[in-house]
Amino acid sequence: MSSYFPKIEDVRKAAITIRQVADVTPLTQSIRYSKAYDSNVLLKREDLHRVRSYKIRGAFNKISSLDPEQLVNGVVCASAGNHAQGVAFACNHLGINGTIYMPSVTPKQKVEQTKLFGGDWVTVVLEGDSFDDSSKAAKEFCSLNQKTFIHPFDDPKIIEGQATVGLEILEQSKVPIDYLFVAVGGGGLASGLCAVFKTLSPQTKIIGVEPEGAPSMKTSIQKGQNTELEHIDKFIDGASVKRVGDFTFNICKEYLHDMVTVPEGKVCQTILDLYNRDAIVVEPAGALTLTVLDDYKEQIKGKNVVCVVSGSNNDITRTAEIKERALLYGKLKHYFIVRFPQRPGALKQFVAEILGPNDDITHFEYSKKSSKENAPAVVGIELTCPEDLAPLVKRMKDNNFFGEYINDKPDLFQYLI
Repeated sequence: MSSYFPKIEDVRKAAITIRQVADVTPLTQSIRYSKAYDSNVLLKREDLHRVRSYKIRGAFNKISSLDPEQLVNGVVCASAGNHAQGVAFACNHLGINGTIYMPSVTPKQKVEQTKLFGGDWVTVVLEGDSFDDSSKAAKEFCSLNQKTFIHPFDDPKIIEGQATVGLEILEQSKVPIDYLFVAVGGGGLASGLCAVFKTLSPQTKIIGVEPEGAPSMKTSIQKGQNTELEHIDKFIDGASVKRVGDFTFNICKEYLHDMVTVPEGKVCQTILDLYNRDAIVVEPAGALTLTVLDDYKEQIKGKNVVCVVSGSNNDITRTAEIKERALLYGKLKHYFIVRFPQRPGALKQFVAEILGPNDDITHFEYSKKSSKENAPAVVGIELTCPEDLAPLVKRMKDNNFFGEYINDKPDLFQYLI
């Protein structure tokens, strides 16, 4: 396993195999990001596939490689969404029965799209709270029914299929690529890109990007061995796994120039900016590579930079949470336990004298208890700039309204909010 490294001839074969289902996605310059970072920022729009992510590449390449007996028996996979859609589409296109396990917390939009792409050829099973839970259940089902497991990232044919992204970038780019940023979940796409660029463009620095709450590849590289995380934040579901692949770890630890993480809240702000300013819809994992550019603004100045926009399977019902996380990260949304005196006019005084002229109450929970002098309320306040927080807290304390600031108390925050 440790000796596996994708061969360019196998990647080229994969490119031919997937032509029937995967169009060549655009490589376009982002005027806004190029101007912001004084560089030439190109976006590889993998979000524009018919299944709205690059996962169709690896899934179709793997399933197409199976022998006739395996195809008749059918396939099984586990996925947080994008790999599931790729497998579903491949099953429908090739007329193969598939069973797809997805975590019970998978956004409804991804579940429905998987069923749509799979049609009558696919059965979706919601199992477990994370990809790892679903994967375990899928493998057990697979062994009991003698079906072939289609791994989402840790398989040579999957990696070679994802690697075709790199071939396209090099064919499309009119300039040498200095930096290539890629999102890392299990590491299949990053491994494939490492293989292509190591062979065809070795001067390109490849930067892997993970969510701060699920740093499985970064942790493994730092420790020098593939390490399973005990707990992860599953918000960026397309790039949150407890353990990366063995094939992918061995490739990434050797050939990634750097492996970094970005905060989930900052990713949320990128999602909102892309939608509002560029009319681009991305899922959280799809925004990772653009979010990290701030951390490399000095290195990439004057350079040619490619960011892989990996997917756009975002559920509109998550918009409120995305906005909330962005505001919390930007220190514009703050929650307090406010001690309101139980007298007429207390709330009016709070609004008129305590809040700043541009502060806005966005959350309020209060229950009057007549036997007490003060009654607590949970109050959420949105500010226009982070610097407004200190004066607000001072006014609350000076007028005996301040109870407790709960943004920095995660257990209490989770319980109350």
